Amino acid sequence: MKSIYLIGSLRNKNIPKIANEIAAQGFEVFSDWFAPGPAADSYWKKHAIARGQNYAEALKGWAGKHVFEFDRFHIDRCDMAIMVMKAGKSAHLELGYILGKGKKGFILFESEPARWDVMYQFASGIFFSKKDLFKQLKKEK
Repeated sequence: MKSIYLIGSLRNKNIPKIANEIAAQGFEVFSDWFAPGPAADSYWKKHAIARGQNYAEALKGWAGKHVFEFDRFHIDRCDMAIMVMKAGKSAHLELGYILGKGKKGFILFESEPARWDVMYQFASGIFFSKKDLFKQLKKEK
């Protein structure tokens, strides 16, 4: 069974539902990064500042390193990725990393974005409906 790393925002409440819908297509879907909740990054920042750390120091701390290594381990082991929009900087970096590793990386938009960007052509495909994404995933099995 092929595996998919589901990329998205901690604030996107639809991630578990989308993960289940993709899994129903016959894939192992990794989305456990979502478990800490929508404020995980904010709490990490508050904790680091309370400890007297700046951003660069916090990235080198146990929490920063541990979370990064957790995500990277699963990105590396998965066969491909799907980035669910709207997504932030981390998600875009993850997609770029996956593509750079020679793996397929797709983007699922909620709707056509108001602001277009030509760089999304780096993706293996962009989709505006789950139905069209699922058609593509059948080809990836």
